[in-house]
Amino acid sequence: MTTSQASPRTGAPTTRSAALPVSPLLALCTAAFLSILTEALPAGVLPEMARDLSVGEAAAGQTLTVYAIATGLSAIPVSLATAGWRRKRLMLLAVLTFAVANAVTALSADYLLTMAVRLAAGVAAAVVWAELVGYARRLAPPRLVGRAIALTMAGVPLALSLGIPIGTFLGGLLGWRPTFGLVALVSLLLLGWIARSVPDFPGRRPGERPPVLGALRLPGVVPVLFVVAAYVLAHNILYTYIAAFLDRHGMGGSRDLVLLVFGIASVVSILVTGALVDRRLRGLTIASAALFLVAAGLLAAPATSAAAVYGAMVLWGLGWGGLSALLQTAVTDAGGDRGQALLVTTWNSAMAAGGAAGGLLLRAFGAGSFPWTVLILLTPVLAVVLTARAHGFPAERPGVK
Repeated sequence: MTTSQASPRTGAPTTRSAALPVSPLLALCTAAFLSILTEALPAGVLPEMARDLSVGEAAAGQTLTVYAIATGLSAIPVSLATAGWRRKRLMLLAVLTFAVANAVTALSADYLLTMAVRLAAGVAAAVVWAELVGYARRLAPPRLVGRAIALTMAGVPLALSLGIPIGTFLGGLLGWRPTFGLVALVSLLLLGWIARSVPDFPGRRPGERPPVLGALRLPGVVPVLFVVAAYVLAHNILYTYIAAFLDRHGMGGSRDLVLLVFGIASVVSILVTGALVDRRLRGLTIASAALFLVAAGLLAAPATSAAAVYGAMVLWGLGWGGLSALLQTAVTDAGGDRGQALLVTTWNSAMAAGGAAGGLLLRAFGAGSFPWTVLILLTPVLAVVLTARAHGFPAERPGVK
C-alpha cells in the first residue's frame, strides 16, 4: 500500500510507503533529544560551571533561563522568517548551531560569551521544535501520523528522564567541559545522519503563508494551548524543585533513585503512547492528566511516606512521558503548522515560568506547596480535555479511521 505526497524538490506527486520511515524519524527524534539535553545539561553541573565562569550559581542558572526564553520568544518570528527556506537546510543549520554552541560552551571562560551562544542555541531549538511535527506528518502515511509524531517527539521525555541524569554522571566523571564537548561531537554526528537519511522538502511560497496568530481562531487550538500552558507549568514547578521537595520528606539522599523511577515510567508511557496515539488520542490525554492529578494528591498528603512518593513518581512518569506527542498531535490536527508554532512558544514560555513560579512558591510557602499547585493547575486541564470533545481532543481524529 502506498499514499501520495508532494515531491521534496518539485512539488509533484510521488509515492510514500505505508510503513514508517524509521531512520529519518529516529534522526529527528535525536534532534529533539539534543535540543532538550543542550538546554538542561547545565542544571546537573551548575556549581562547577559557576566556579569556572567566576559567577554565582544563580547567575550560572540563567544559562537555562536564557535558552528557554530564546526558544519561546523566537518560535513565531523565526517560523515566519524561514517559511520559504528548504526544510532540510533549516534543520541542518539548527543542529550545526547546537554543535557550535556546545563546543564554545566547553571552551569558554567568559560568562557573557557563554550566555550569547546559549541564546543562539535556544533560537536553534525553536527551529527544531517547529520542524519536527511537520516532518513527521510529511514522512508518515496518514493512518500512522500520530505514531510518527510520537516516535519523533520521544526525544523530549527521554532527554529529561535519561539524558540529563547521564549528562550529570558524565559531568562528575569527566568534568563539565568534556561533557559539553561530547554533546558537540554528537551534534556533528547527527548532522551527517540528517544529511544522509532525512529527505528535503520545500518551504512555503509567500502567498501560501497564512498568519500564525490566525490559528487561534481555528476550532480546538485554544483548548489545546491552554492544556499545554497549564500542564507544562505544573510539571516544571514540581520537577525543577524536586530536590527541595524530597529534602522536605527526608529523601534527599534517594534523589537519583526517585528520578530513575520517574524516568522508567516515562519510557513506558512513550511506548504506550506511540502504539495507541493514532486511535486513542483523547483517552490517552485524559489518562495523562488524571494520572498526574492522582500523583499530586499522593504527594500533597500530610504524612507522605517513601512508598507514596515512589508510587507518585510512577504515576507522574506515566502521565508525562507521552504528553509531548499527544499535544503535538492534537495541536497540528487542529491548527496545522501554525498551531505547532504557537505550541512551541506556549510550551517554552511555560517552562521558563515554571522555574520562576516554583522559586516564588518555595520562598513564600515552602516545598509542600508544590503538589497543591499541581492540583490547582491540573483540575481545569482535565476539565478542558473532557469538554473539548468536538474540537481539540475529539473522540475520532480527522483522517484516521
